[in-house]
Amino acid sequence: MTTNIPLRLAIIGGGPAGLMAAEAACAAGIAVDLYDAMGSVGRKFLLAGKGGLNLTHGESFAAFVARYGARREEVACWLRAFDADALRTWARGLGVETFVGSSGRVFPADMKAAPLLRRWLHRLRAGGVAFHMHHRWLGWRADGALRFATPDGERAIAADATVLALGGASWPKLGSDGTWVAPLRAMGVDLAPLQSANCGFEIGWSEHLRSRFAGAPLKAVAAHWVDRHGVAQVRQGECVLSEYGIEGSLVYAIGADLRERIAQDGQAMLHLDLAPGVAQAALAERLAAPRGKHSLGDWLRRRAHLDAAKCALVFEATDKSALADPAALAARIKALPLTLRAPRPLAEAISTAGGVRLEALDERLMLRALPGTFCAGEMLDWEAPTGGYLLTACFASGLLAGRGAAGWLTASRRS
Repeated sequence: MTTNIPLRLAIIGGGPAGLMAAEAACAAGIAVDLYDAMGSVGRKFLLAGKGGLNLTHGESFAAFVARYGARREEVACWLRAFDADALRTWARGLGVETFVGSSGRVFPADMKAAPLLRRWLHRLRAGGVAFHMHHRWLGWRADGALRFATPDGERAIAADATVLALGGASWPKLGSDGTWVAPLRAMGVDLAPLQSANCGFEIGWSEHLRSRFAGAPLKAVAAHWVDRHGVAQVRQGECVLSEYGIEGSLVYAIGADLRERIAQDGQAMLHLDLAPGVAQAALAERLAAPRGKHSLGDWLRRRAHLDAAKCALVFEATDKSALADPAALAARIKALPLTLRAPRPLAEAISTAGGVRLEALDERLMLRALPGTFCAGEMLDWEAPTGGYLLTACFASGLLAGRGAAGWLTASRRS
């Protein structure tokens, strides 16, 4: 009888969202086939763990969800089903203990991604998930079958439901290339343009600064900027000078506002406080002391405690008259102006903004325009800074989509 034929779910994409969707659907008794364009799954996940896998973050739920900016309310719904604590419990179930670092970030005890991924894949295979590598999704045939490009030519595969977890468009060499945009748009799915997130910004340094200080860290600085709503903001952290401009965790945390400001005005103004622990008046008083035979660079190091990279920035962005005036120089150190011209290209970004608009999905993450097709992970229109927030939301959305697909399949059989 047809009721004895297993319900089959096709999951396209083998990153954390796709793998978690497979686990959730498998637990609900659904037969799962997972397809990926690459020769192995989890490639971006492994790259993320190269310097120590930052799985999630240990801060409070309210602070955690605030990291998702304009989409905080929607992502909060995902995280209520699978939050940071649930992710740590899940990892423990794979035999991977975690710890909270001094920054609040959560890491596996051994700091590595590969052991966790190996154990996870072993459990998924033992649970019946079938993996199909070198299957690049091309869209749908007229009869609704899924089209795949394979080394043996194009294949058409019928599935009872589908979860798309195809990633964004950053790091295309690892499989996330954004080619899913065209087939989804052709089916009438509402998409937000893909943009760079967690990326550096171009400034246009002098040859001196570019050649001498590219790669230098800027530690203990405070960023001042105007957000997308026109409200002045400040945040302390660390960033890095690069050959093209500036990058690093502080920049990533405020990057969405900077990107939106550039889109609106053609540029974004960022002011850096290079000495956030010192009041401007006190700094001016220190700098006004007789300098004697000390060079200005040496004086800045001695009196303002600026390292060589910060000194280079001061010289880069300050005219001679201000350099000669202690009060003006102190003001410049406390609010060094940087004009950001553009975000770096999408292929260089850590993650992607834009994608399938959340309004195009129901609460199960099923596409309203395509019943039986669910979406999860970075291909959805949300973004977050680095720090474990990206991975946690990918896991959570994958779980929701997998459960949603299983529930939809079960209900459709009953009807």
